[in-house]
Amino acid sequence: MNQRDKWNKRYATADAPSSRQACEVLRHNAALLPASGRALDLACGLGANALFLAERGLAVEAWDIADGALAKLADTAAHQQLAIKTLARDAERQPPEPTSFDVICVSRFLHRPTLPALQRALRPGGLLFYQTFNQDKPHGGPSNPDFLLMRDELLTVFSGLHLRFYQDYGQLGDTEQGNRHETLFVGQAPTVAPKR
Repeated sequence: MNQRDKWNKRYATADAPSSRQACEVLRHNAALLPASGRALDLACGLGANALFLAERGLAVEAWDIADGALAKLADTAAHQQLAIKTLARDAERQPPEPTSFDVICVSRFLHRPTLPALQRALRPGGLLFYQTFNQDKPHGGPSNPDFLLMRDELLTVFSGLHLRFYQDYGQLGDTEQGNRHETLFVGQAPTVAPKR
């Protein structure tokens, strides 16, 4: 079974998406979002993050390999009168073009060769919201290390961005509290220096 079929099968019986299901890093840092601009929900799945961004006035593109999930998102967006452009696109083979988005959101997707392209895809002052599973997770999520962040990996990979938010609780303290499964990151592309 190829990747498209695998994910289409997974989403076939899923309920319609809701912005209430947007990823934690986006919901908890929504105050950082610009009032307008172009946003990308990369590897969007059912598109909860895309809905969340569109509800806040951003022009949103939602990319995923699963066209079945995109169809559900398109129906939901049309019903809610939200302008979301869905695109069946494999981000591993076709990452976003340089300086093309003001906001990029990625949740529960990790393809390391694509990470540098995400940083380059931000416009000056653009924001990257990233959340995915890490190696310190106590249980749940993928077991393949290819899909698990190493400790502080995003801080290294995205060192060219200004850090705006970072959370990785690991196994410190009471592991029954807080999100121990995932690392959350918000970085901002440098702004262009004003001309004098």
